[in-house]
Amino acid sequence: MKHYAVIDTNVLVSAMLKNNSIPGRVVAESLVGDIIPVLNDEIIAEYEDVLNRSRFKFNKHAVQVLIDELKRRAIFIDYDLIEDEIPDPKDVVFYAVLMEKRKEEEAYLVTGNLRHFPVRSYVVTPREMMDIVEEARR
Repeated sequence: MKHYAVIDTNVLVSAMLKNNSIPGRVVAESLVGDIIPVLNDEIIAEYEDVLNRSRFKFNKHAVQVLIDELKRRAIFIDYDLIEDEIPDPKDVVFYAVLMEKRKEEEAYLVTGNLRHFPVRSYVVTPREMMDIVEEARR
């Protein structure tokens, strides 16, 4: 079963820091598994900005390959304004894209920073997302 998910940038950072982690499994599922990334150009721009920051020292080619592969598998969505309050204005795009996708079908926002988003059953941690994926396989 396929699961649509908007993946917060912090999940990608964690995955690149330690690819055999739970965030690493979420990203792997997004590249070749049961998670279909939900993106737009603003999210891609943030991924590129954050993952290419010098403090992370990520290989630039590896970053580009990751982003290109996510884009290849992704569903791209534009969004409308949302009514929910989001503490950090940079996070609005993630939630807004999620809410737009949820108008059509079930989708999740996967984040390591739950406090940055409204408390909703579809705003999940990487562990919760993997539990959802694994439960659907049973």
